Amino acid sequence: MSDNSFGRLLRVTTFGESHGPAIGCVIDGCPPGLAIAPDEFRHDLERRATGKSRHVSQRREADEVEILSGVYEGRTTGTPIALLIRNTDARSKDYERIAQQFRPAHADYTYWQKYGIRDPRGGGRSSARETTMRVAAGVVAKKWLGERFDIRVRGHLAQLGGILPRGFDWAAVEENPFFWPDASQVADLEAYMDALRKSGDSVGAKVRVVAEGVPAGWGEPIYGKLDGDLAAALMSINAVKGVEIGDGFASVAQRGTEHRDEMTPEGFLSNHAGGILGGIASGQPVIASIALKPTSSLRLPGRGLDAEGNPVEVITTGRHDPCVGIRATPIAEAMMALVLMDHALRHRAQCGDVGEVHPRIPAQAPRG
Repeated sequence: MSDNSFGRLLRVTTFGESHGPAIGCVIDGCPPGLAIAPDEFRHDLERRATGKSRHVSQRREADEVEILSGVYEGRTTGTPIALLIRNTDARSKDYERIAQQFRPAHADYTYWQKYGIRDPRGGGRSSARETTMRVAAGVVAKKWLGERFDIRVRGHLAQLGGILPRGFDWAAVEENPFFWPDASQVADLEAYMDALRKSGDSVGAKVRVVAEGVPAGWGEPIYGKLDGDLAAALMSINAVKGVEIGDGFASVAQRGTEHRDEMTPEGFLSNHAGGILGGIASGQPVIASIALKPTSSLRLPGRGLDAEGNPVEVITTGRHDPCVGIRATPIAEAMMALVLMDHALRHRAQCGDVGEVHPRIPAQAPRG
């Protein structure tokens, strides 16, 4: 298999290139009866979109979703849902100069080594343009999870370069172009990004995504662990170089007495494990974070090779994000939602008749 699909009972396949005529996806396994309309995709696609602020790529795509199959009279039929978005603002000429060159830290070289041919226009299949369809598929998963289980999936930027949030307020996240949880820092972030953009350089970021309301019991104990599938899904996002579940790498410096999430009849006292124990959801919020590398397409010259193996100076022109992490929040949310929906269907298939056999521990004990 060439692995353009992921999931088991809910399976998503994406197709298309950055500068091709269109991009699309097929969602197979969505239960019938879910009401869905083209307009429902607009909100999350706009959150992911380029061109919405000066701090991201200025490519401006219409991102109009066409539902080609799997929906009849506004409801899913249980058959494959095919979604299509036509590319409307590609500028392939920006890549003519580097068509025979390999950009350092980009997938140009590895695609060439694997296939012996590559589409240099905007990175082709390796472009973050592909994630548009993941976000579209995630809209379906978010709605199904919300209606069936009252699950809410949302994320935020948790670090931009060396800058960390000083405070936290979910209400602030959707009120600024950075998905930043501290409104008092937005002006500083804008100044930082303005200076970075003028310098021609780029920077990395960290995104955190949280799913609240996930029932205890979802996941598998060994192969197909909920955190394992979630880590694989999040790592598949372009430019992601690290995934953490819960405290992640901070666990290295913690003592066992600090890290363990003690339980009381009133609830868990902490959530260092990120809502997953032994590969199975504990009923607490599921928390994951991703580290995204700095953008590799830069107008600053860098050493690379051409297709004949000769050293060249590579300068990338065109429209690129100085920080890809700024637009990654809705992508991470989509991948979290799709993994959770897949596991919900898998749990229902094997253990749907288990029911409320055992008492459930509340997600969090009351404070104070």
